[in-house]
Amino acid sequence: MMTDPIADMLSRIRNALMVERPYVDIPTSRVKVGIAEALQREGYIWDFEIIDEKPRAKLRINLKFGPNGERVIQKIRRVSTPGRRVYSGIAKTPEVLQGLGVFILSTNQGVLSSREAKAKNVGGEVLCEVY
Repeated sequence: MMTDPIADMLSRIRNALMVERPYVDIPTSRVKVGIAEALQREGYIWDFEIIDEKPRAKLRINLKFGPNGERVIQKIRRVSTPGRRVYSGIAKTPEVLQGLGVFILSTNQGVLSSREAKAKNVGGEVLCEVY
């Protein structure tokens, strides 16, 4: 049994980036699909797809690299953990690297990046930080 599936997802992405894999397969869930959608909207990954295989579906994330092979995602870090939940109102959400990165938040309107959450004027649980 896995205690923190979101941290597992982020570790798999981090490890695939280190060895320059073009994609990574992850066990799927609604929150993980929401995180992948937010990463795609912000331009950190190319795209993702859900692969229906027995006995469990997989989420395949196609990673993005620059023209010279440099990583687009320099750092991806879990903020809120099962033992320490971190919540943020929209007024108190700090910027990541002075606006160069984003936080991924779980809100009542779905999983959003910090830019989208500010535009919709909602806060929520800070899942991870990406830059």
